[in-house]
Amino acid sequence: MVSEPTVADAINRIYESLQADNADIDTHIATLKAALTREGLKEAVFDPARLVQNNRSGRKLMQAYFRQRGVTVKYSAS
Repeated sequence: MVSEPTVADAINRIYESLQADNADIDTHIATLKAALTREGLKEAVFDPARLVQNNRSGRKLMQAYFRQRGVTVKYSAS
């Protein structure tokens, strides 16, 4: 049996996707959403220092995009 990815795994894949011009981002968001549900978490926490667009508008755009797909995004304090 293949183990399901953890929230941390899914978040790392999203960082990689963001670096790769958002390749397969919707798939990775769906994986993250499933992992959050399995782990009983309500939100995903990202490190803004690892984002490609680490400015206010980039962070807000990411939050909005993920929210449309059912994932609440928060940012850790750097």
